[in-house]
Amino acid sequence: MKAMIMAAGLGTRLKPFTDSQPKALAVVNGKTLLQRNIEYLKGFGVGEIIVNIHHFADAIESYLREHNGFGLNIVCSDERDAVLETGGGLKRAAPFFAGEHFFVVMNADVLTDLDLGAMLAAHTASGAWATLAVTDRDSSRRLLFDDSSLLYGWENRDTGAQRIARPISGPGVGRAFSGVQVVSQALLQDIPFEGKFSLIDLYLYHAAKHPIWAFNHSGSLFIDVGKPESLDRANRLFAS
Repeated sequence: MKAMIMAAGLGTRLKPFTDSQPKALAVVNGKTLLQRNIEYLKGFGVGEIIVNIHHFADAIESYLREHNGFGLNIVCSDERDAVLETGGGLKRAAPFFAGEHFFVVMNADVLTDLDLGAMLAAHTASGAWATLAVTDRDSSRRLLFDDSSLLYGWENRDTGAQRIARPISGPGVGRAFSGVQVVSQALLQDIPFEGKFSLIDLYLYHAAKHPIWAFNHSGSLFIDVGKPESLDRANRLFAS
């Protein structure tokens, strides 16, 4: 099985660390975020990974070479010319996933113990074009799902902005996206956007006609390591 780790971001919220290093190399209890997520994916049967790189790209390439990919076949998707965000990054990396029925994509700056095996099984059983890991944690930006756990929109509670992909008949529920997803080849073959765009844009585009499912892992450990204080909390939560 293959996966992608999104590691090209500028990491502006994690300054001053990211003034001299990529966020993916921030250390939590002796292991970088990148190492932790490689080992996490490896634990669920992932054998090949592509990592997109932009900010301090050379440092990530050197780090992976020095550690021999932590025992996996790992390649880099070069975005030195321009950071493409998550959607554009996946589109550039698409040839890596040729022939795969589905694959995993995750952000380098999230740590979790969610049961990826259960998420993969749910994705396979549902026939979804994508399955998105979500929780009920508080967040200003939320994905909106109907009573069948199908994506229908997005909202920013701070600004009141909403994007609705399709109407629903009953009440929906908003959940926070965890930056972990299982993506089917069908979605990869239908990406109408070019250049820099978010995966959320792509999911909302497809949600009008195709199943984009929620996988609710509320109760699992999860942290978005985006700020210095969240790095401190990660050190308390992820001891091993």
